[in-house]
Amino acid sequence: MKEQLYTIPVNDAFQGGCECPLCSLRKGLEQDAIEFTLGPSYMEDDNRAVTDELGFCEKHIQTLYQQKNRLGLALILSTHMSKVTNDLKKLSTESGTPGKGLLKKKAAPSSMGEYAARLEHNCFICNRVDNVFNRYVETIFHLYRKDPVFSQKIKASKGFCTYHYALLFDHAPEYLSKELLDTFLSDIQSAYFSNMQRMQEDLEWFINQFDYRYQNEPWKNAKDALPRAVLKTHSSITPDLE
Repeated sequence: MKEQLYTIPVNDAFQGGCECPLCSLRKGLEQDAIEFTLGPSYMEDDNRAVTDELGFCEKHIQTLYQQKNRLGLALILSTHMSKVTNDLKKLSTESGTPGKGLLKKKAAPSSMGEYAARLEHNCFICNRVDNVFNRYVETIFHLYRKDPVFSQKIKASKGFCTYHYALLFDHAPEYLSKELLDTFLSDIQSAYFSNMQRMQEDLEWFINQFDYRYQNEPWKNAKDALPRAVLKTHSSITPDLE
């Protein structure tokens, strides 16, 4: 891994004031991947071969549909559909007729079922995002080892969503020595739990604003408490709420 290539976006994310720096990083990667998919690259044979093979998950096909390049998406889907139908025609011929009978033991997934499952669990955009995001995670641990200031950035951050807190917690032993591991876990625990408490307080004050007894009270930091709470609890599946 060329770690120096990823220190800038990681440092920027931890200083950006977002509710979860990792969600911010992932959101940026996702936007880049969407723009790449519908940019000039979709006319290149190598990229089209990959999108034909993988397709897109439900979330990202909806996102692509909402973009301005409808012609680009139509061309991508046209060749993807052509590959899928050709593959399934071939598998239909090779597989023959599925077995019947109520008393028949549950069969193992057919080659047809395996093909459909592979399509369901693959996505060109997800794969592209995951490849770089995993390097960002490695860079976080690299910075913690090499940059004494980085631990202060973690402490000064607004913490993490629950998913990314757990991800850092679980992967830390792979990258850090025992001494650094203890301090790292202490840092992320402090950042996560103190900011979850802050978030709960903001959310409770948001709820209070619907009580007539608080109608003359200021909103404080609670006006956007609900979307921030959604991000804290559901990670980057709500990318537009940050």
